[in-house]
Parts: sequence; C-alpha cells; structure tokens
Amino acid sequence: MIDLSIIIVNYNVKEFLLNLLDSIKKAIDKITVEIIVVDNASDDGSVDVLKEKFPEVKLIINEKNIGFGAANNLALKEAKGKYFLLLNPDTIIREDTLTKMIEFFETHPDCGIAGCKVLNPDGTLQLACRRGFPGPWTSFTKVMGLSKLFPKSRLFAKYNLTYLDENQTYEVDAVSGAFLMMRREVYEKIGGFDSQFFMYGEDLDLCYRAQKANYKVYYVHSTEIIHYKGESTKRSKIDETKLFYDAMHLFVKKHFSSSFIVEGILQLAILFRKLIAFAYVYKLAIVSILLDFIFFSSSVLLAERLYANEHWRGFPSFVIPWVYFLPALLQIFISILSGTYQKNAISVLRSLISLFYGFIVLSALTYFLKQFAFSRAVVLITYILAVILFSMWRIFVKVVFRLGLISESRKAKTLIVGNNIKANELAVKLKSNITSLYQVIGFVGLSRKEIGEKIGNYKILGSLENIKKLITDEKVERVIFFSNDISFEQIFAVVSECQGLNVEFMVAGKELDYLVGKSAITMLDDIPLLKVQYNISSFGHKITKLIFDYSLSLILILLLVYPLIFLLHKFSHKKNDFVNFILQIPEILNGKKSFVGPLKNSYYGELFVGKIGLTGLWYVENILSNDEEEIKALDIFYAKNQNIWLDLEILGRTFAKMILKME
Repeated sequence: MIDLSIIIVNYNVKEFLLNLLDSIKKAIDKITVEIIVVDNASDDGSVDVLKEKFPEVKLIINEKNIGFGAANNLALKEAKGKYFLLLNPDTIIREDTLTKMIEFFETHPDCGIAGCKVLNPDGTLQLACRRGFPGPWTSFTKVMGLSKLFPKSRLFAKYNLTYLDENQTYEVDAVSGAFLMMRREVYEKIGGFDSQFFMYGEDLDLCYRAQKANYKVYYVHSTEIIHYKGESTKRSKIDETKLFYDAMHLFVKKHFSSSFIVEGILQLAILFRKLIAFAYVYKLAIVSILLDFIFFSSSVLLAERLYANEHWRGFPSFVIPWVYFLPALLQIFISILSGTYQKNAISVLRSLISLFYGFIVLSALTYFLKQFAFSRAVVLITYILAVILFSMWRIFVKVVFRLGLISESRKAKTLIVGNNIKANELAVKLKSNITSLYQVIGFVGLSRKEIGEKIGNYKILGSLENIKKLITDEKVERVIFFSNDISFEQIFAVVSECQGLNVEFMVAGKELDYLVGKSAITMLDDIPLLKVQYNISSFGHKITKLIFDYSLSLILILLLVYPLIFLLHKFSHKKNDFVNFILQIPEILNGKKSFVGPLKNSYYGELFVGKIGLTGLWYVENILSNDEEEIKALDIFYAKNQNIWLDLEILGRTFAKMILKME
C-alpha cells in the first residue's frame, strides 16, 4: 500500500502550486506517495503547466469551482494511501514534514487526525492551525474580543488556544484544513468533507465528526509549513468574509441545533462578529461616509446662516432638522453610486465628481418639488462649501496620517539568499522590474567563508548564520530565497529565527519568472511597454498634475521664494540642490517641465512617462546618474503609478533630502 496520498485543491494559484510541488519532491525520499491535484476550473494556465512540469501528478479537472470540500472528496474517493494529507496549494513544507507526521501517527494509535505547526510568511504562528470548537462561551469570548485581551487565559482564549505553548504537542478540538492529515480508516468510517461547506468550516466539521467517532485530533509542533493564506480568494470574486461566517452559521446549525438557547446564542454571536468583520474590512469607506455626512450637513447649516437676510430668514421650522440631513443622505447615496467610497483608498477627484452629480440632482429636485425649493442660492453655497470641506479633510488625512494611499513609491530594501549566477540574474530582473520597487543591497551566502565575494554588481554581505543580524542592521524589508540554492529546511529555519522582525519572505521560481510572497505574486518577465496607458497619460491625472504644477509655481513666486533665490544666486553664484530646484520654476510655467517626473527622457519608444521633473524617484532613491537601466525602471514605475499623492510624497522626501545635504 502507498504510504501517503497528498491531495491538493487548486484554484488559480499556479505559482504557489509549483513551489509546493517542488518542496514535496524534497520531502518524499523515504516514503511512497501519490499526489492528486484537483483543479477547480482555474483559468491561469495551472492545468497546462502541471501536465508539462509534473506529469506524474494525478490531475482531476473540474469544469466549475465546486468548493474546497467537494473537490477534496473527489480525490479522497480515488486515494490509495494508508494516510491522507489534505494540503493547501499556497503552502511550502519542510523536508522532514511528511516523515515526522507519519512517525507521529505510527506512535499514537489513538490519533485519527493531526495537523502540524503552520506559520505565516513572517514566521508567526497561524492561529487557525489549532482551535477549539465554537461553543457558546468560546464564541462569546471570541466575538467580544476577550480572547485577544487575555490571550494567555484558559478561560477566555479557548478558540485559538493561545494559552497553550506552540512548541508543545497536544490534543486539540480541530486543526486547519491548510494541512490536515488523517488515517484512511477515519475516512472510511466518517466519510470526507460535508459539501454543504463551500469553503471554511469543513475542517471544523470533519474534526468534530472524527471525535464523535472516538478518534483524537492532535496538534504536532515538531514540524511546520508556511501558509500564504487567502491566495485563492484574492484571485476570485468570492466574498471571503461572508463565506467564513456562513460556514460558522452552518456549523452551529448542524451540531448545536438540539438546544434552541445554545444555537440562538451562537448564531447571534456569529452575526455580531460578521458585522464587526465587515466594518473592519470597510472601515475606511465607513469613516468616509460618516465624515461626508457630517460635513455636508454642516455645509447646509452654514449656507443657511451665510445667505439669511431680511428677505429670507432661513428654513421654515416644519422642515428642521430634516432639511440638514436629507440632502446629505441624498448626496451620500449619489457618492456611493459614483464609486467614491473604496475600502483601501480615499479619492478627492471621485468625491468632486460625485458632488457635481449631486448638485445637478438637487438643483433639478428644486424644480419638481417647488414646495421645498426654499432657496437655490443656498444649494449653490452648500455645494461650494462641500467642495472645500470634502477636499480638505481628504487631503489632511492623506498627508498627515498617510491613509488611503494605495501606490507603493519607495524601494524596499531587499536581500537575495543565493550565491551563483542565477541569483545575480534575479537581482538584475528585480532592478528592472516596473511593477514593484526593489533595492537589492546584496546576497546572503550559504556559509561564512563566502562573505565578501562579489557576484556581478553585488557582494555577499553575510551568511545564513548571521542573517537575522544583517536584516536588523540593514533594515531589510524583503528576503528572497532562490530555491535552487537553499533547502526548504534552511528556509524554515530562517523564517522561524526572524519571527517578529516585520520582514516579508519570498521564494523565487526556478525559471526566475515569478516571486511568491504574502502580499502578491510578482511577475518578473518583461512586459510590452507599447500600447500600455499608464496613469501619467490618463486625462484626469494629466489635468490634476497640470493644475498642481501651475498652482505651486505661482505660490512659490507670489511668496517671493523664487525671486529671493534668484537674486541670491545672482550675487553669490552659489548653487545647491535646493537652489537648482527653485531656479527651474519658470520651465514649469512655460510647460517644459513638471515638479515631479523622469530624469532625462519623456518617452521610451512610444511610451510617454511624463515631462522631465525637477525631482523624481530617481532623486529620492539615490540612483547614480549613469545607471540608465535603473533610471528607466523608476521612470516607468512612476508613469504607471502617478497620482497627486505620489507627487506630494516625492516632493516631501525631496525637500527632506535637500535639507540633510545642506547641514
């Protein structure tokens, strides 16, 4: 009999799946395995690449996404192993993971299901890998936040068991479906997943049924995996929050329906938690709606006070206070329809567009509802005030609190773990990548004796033995492992050692065509630059940038900044970066340059990347003026992501750098 059947359900995570299969290859030397991949109608080329690179994998292809549990059940029916391992595709396993788990089952005959330690990409423990069932008290403490306030309390932290030592092995209620291993006899006795659970909750249900059948569930600390959680849901229209809490509803209904009181308490707790989760995900949009409502209502009130005179003494008493609130609600509704409120961004331009629509609608209503047409002048004044207030609070929040900014503008300090020509190729690709900014500072070798050696343009700065110190000293934000050079055992050791350093660990594909990490997949292949319209070319961004350039230029002239610097330069002939910057302002007014833009070229081929800038990413990132390849990458990145907030950020960093250079 085959020792182990590994079952993987894939949905549009091709790159992660390839990395996982590479790690499995290194973990099966001492055991016999079969690998079954169930593809849930992926459209990212997963099936084709699996057939090409892993022909030995048994592939089950679904024509539609039937859900996690149902897809696993298809493979379970065909599995021939003594043990079954249900494994998420966005994971990486250690070389010893499979053998250690089989050894655990062999030495613990009472164990029916087990899971290992599951780590986040930053090395912290993924709490879902060991859980308690959501009973009444457990659900209450979880929903009310008591489990977070008292994580070490046995009374309050029963759901995620945070009071237990993660470096000990013990019996638990449930383990995570990201890594769930069970005996064949358990499956034969209780069956597979309940297909009512589309995604989430099926692992809890399976563990619950196993314990009802007198099998124990264990958390095993002696080996671990890394789980890049939620990658499949990022690439779909699936509402992850809704599915999770729908699954909790189903679990409660299925297993606690015998008690009306218990079920009622749990259902209310889950509903409350769902509302909290929704509010957390959309907190930026909710706060924006509340502030807009307050400011619009205030605008109506102020407009009334400003316009009141001897001929019009204000709104009649029978419509107060509703006259202040109802127009605000109408404007909020129009703003929602206009797409003003987003969960990760605050847009000034969208809010102004929605105010324009609102002005038209409210003005039209005063014609159709003449009994409420108290003053069209008040409507006009209201919207003038709203334009000012809506814009000002958004600008304040963006500039002061850095909220609602979605573009990355700073190069992340990056280390590459590897010591050969391929690693250098990866560094070159990262340097020219236009979708993300990487500042490769050097390589990490596999032993100390390699330190100081040079590969291409980069040095080996350290070894695996001192990588934690290197990350701390150099303030490294990303570490990229080139998997051909380093074992997965070593990767896990580094991730565990660096837990809590707030660094992102990524793994490069064998062909150097992608990186996988917690934030996203970064494609490293060159992409065609022609026929691509970036932000810099869009009408809205061009108008906003033009207004900003002329406005700031005129302000600097009217405040006498330019005239004073010009006169001082005439008499002293001294120049520095700040003086050079100010002296170029006339070139902005005559349309030749912009405050922020590329260094030398406005075009790369047919791709427009903006007017030449007085400053830009090329200045704040300390790039050598003769490093044309990196300057080009930064120019294209800027053109792709340009917006007024990115320009403000670059200007702020520019002036800070100029001040430091003058000291």
